[in-house]
Amino acid sequence: MRMSGRILGASAVAVLLCGAAPAALAQEATATAKPQPVTVSQEQLLALVGRLDALEKRNEELEGQIQDLKVQASGNVSAIRGQIASQPTVSLANGRPTISSPDGRFTASLRGIVQLDAAKYDQHDPGPLATDFRRGSLGDAGEADHARDLSDGTNFRRVRFGIEGKAWGDWSYNLLFDFGGAGVEDPGKINNAYIEYAGFNPVKLRVGAYAQTTSLEDATPNTSSLFLERPAAAELVRGLAGGDGRVGASAFASGERWSLAGTVTGNTIGVSSFDEQLGFIGRATFVPYRTADALIHVGANLNWVINPAATGPDVTAAGGAATPVRLRERPELRVDGTRLVDTGSLDADGVVAYGLELGGQVKQFTVSSEYFRINVDRRNSVLADPHFDGWYVAGAWTLTGQPRRYNTAAGGFDAPKIDKPFDLKTRALGVWELAARYSDLNLDYAPGSPGTPTLASAIRGGEQKIVTVGLNWYPNSNVRFLADYQHVDVDRLSPGGTAFGAGALTPPAGAQVGQTYSVWSLRTQYAF
Repeated sequence: MRMSGRILGASAVAVLLCGAAPAALAQEATATAKPQPVTVSQEQLLALVGRLDALEKRNEELEGQIQDLKVQASGNVSAIRGQIASQPTVSLANGRPTISSPDGRFTASLRGIVQLDAAKYDQHDPGPLATDFRRGSLGDAGEADHARDLSDGTNFRRVRFGIEGKAWGDWSYNLLFDFGGAGVEDPGKINNAYIEYAGFNPVKLRVGAYAQTTSLEDATPNTSSLFLERPAAAELVRGLAGGDGRVGASAFASGERWSLAGTVTGNTIGVSSFDEQLGFIGRATFVPYRTADALIHVGANLNWVINPAATGPDVTAAGGAATPVRLRERPELRVDGTRLVDTGSLDADGVVAYGLELGGQVKQFTVSSEYFRINVDRRNSVLADPHFDGWYVAGAWTLTGQPRRYNTAAGGFDAPKIDKPFDLKTRALGVWELAARYSDLNLDYAPGSPGTPTLASAIRGGEQKIVTVGLNWYPNSNVRFLADYQHVDVDRLSPGGTAFGAGALTPPAGAQVGQTYSVWSLRTQYAF
């Protein structure tokens, strides 16, 4: 049957091959002509059958090869996909290099911050020590010279490089070194070195060395601050039990409208003492009102030096080693690092600073304010325990319309989002921001009147008032420029004796050792 079918097929092919063309010609010649019979020999039929068999066999071979190629290609694609899926990914979001595992449980990001400050001080010309009574820190001849002639120039405020990331999903880490400084660059020190666990949602645990958040102002990253430096009162309180490179262990949590944090702290890295300082930082924030373009922030903070660091062995018979506390602060700029208000060393059992926070935002307008009360508990003394205070109020207006962002987890304000980076071709401006601040830090306790001796319990640390106006430009998410103008007014009476040093270094008791001056400053920043 199969042979008969192939013979019939071959016959049909033969008719097509041998008779199609003549038939067509004959049809054109005459429409009434009869078709001529076609004769195919047995040999031709067998030859055609052989050719069909060969074609079928070749077709089967080609189909088999195609199927093998499909299977092989599918296996190669799966292998390639498997190799790709097992390789880490590299990204460069906002200029920050980041390596991530395919499942995202492991990450490593490079961090870098460079802040170059420049300042021009406008103050009265310096005079000799005997007649020019302007002074800085107690017992510091170098600051006595600088207070009379604050140094114009530049300073790398922060030069930080490091790495941060996640491990096993719930663990994170941060290693950051800082080579910047206050008035002079440092050879390098640890700024952050900690690990954090986030498996107890919403509570997170952290241990190591890092800057704990001590206040509303401290909740704003230093790369996003309104001005070159924090207000003096917030900065002084920050250094009591917190600050950069402070060893500590924290637990903190946050929700949609609240945050809560507590930290036990020790010494700052690089500070050695007989008995390490023991401190505690607590902070709570709440947002009682929030809409799409407005909010109110309230908060409270506690910075407590439970046991100040000891200066020697704790010999009971001698009353124990002194545990001094010193409160002093710079005038909100670090190009010249001179401190113009200073209580000197106070032998103390402890220090407690209470802070109240209030902030608000309506569209591109932001306002923040804090008040601090600082109580010092003297050690083994019949003198009265002194107390000090400080406060500030600051406001910002984003001229280009982008509001500052509120971070509920941190309980503070962050920089505006740069949705249109500066570009000459498209005439995009980036973000422009106008800011103003008034701050007051009072380190006087029963200072008395000018020209009078210092009372036994009195502390003439001085009162520092600063008005600051600033203009900030964010060309993009990495580059930032801050231009500030400050008017500084320091009212401070001399304690007399040898408080600043022997001879002419210490003006007569009750003499005015403060001053008034202005300063222009500019910060250039690159951060990723």
